[in-house]
Amino acid sequence: MLRRTSWAQSLSAEHFALACEGTCEKLITTGGYICRKGEPVTHWHGVIEGLAKMSSDWVTGKTASFTGIAAGGWFGEGSMLKNEMRRYDVIALRDTRVAFMRAETFHWLLDNSIAFNRFIISQLNERLGLFIGLLESERLLDVDARVARTMAALFHPVLHPGMESRVAISQEEIGYLAGVSRQRVNKALRSLEDAGFLTTEYGGITVLDLGGLRSFGG
Repeated sequence: MLRRTSWAQSLSAEHFALACEGTCEKLITTGGYICRKGEPVTHWHGVIEGLAKMSSDWVTGKTASFTGIAAGGWFGEGSMLKNEMRRYDVIALRDTRVAFMRAETFHWLLDNSIAFNRFIISQLNERLGLFIGLLESERLLDVDARVARTMAALFHPVLHPGMESRVAISQEEIGYLAGVSRQRVNKALRSLEDAGFLTTEYGGITVLDLGGLRSFGG
């Protein structure tokens, strides 16, 4: 599994062996927590198969959805670099296989591998750009545009490498990621399909114009 990841392919044989030794795999069932807000940060995570949502649940009952994490996506590097409790939840939206790399392994690679350092810098930069874009759509754009940007984020070439044009995702799952109801997602998808950006079918969505989704509404 690790050999297929973009960052592992650039490691030396010694560093790759250490990464494998410090990483385990777990199955998180639908609705389960991969990691939780307020807990110590002990691992760096990668989604092997499935779909997860990064969000923050408030004591008021409100939930702020940040982004989805599809297969091939790694997350939590920012939390690993700060000496604080985790500031968000990551929940499996379906049964999801997840890689857990120990903090000690992560920091050893950071200290000893230039290739790993470059990947983490790129990852942080790309995630910052993604969050700025999602914040813009949340503050300035309508629901159709929010759904479009949410879908486009799943196909980010750095954060979710290897994604194909068709993604197996339900309207309910898109609603969880975009922070809107399933009924409103249905309406938005019809608008995006009419515009020629995607097609919807049972059990999934095929993206026809990724650039159009990224710029929709703005």
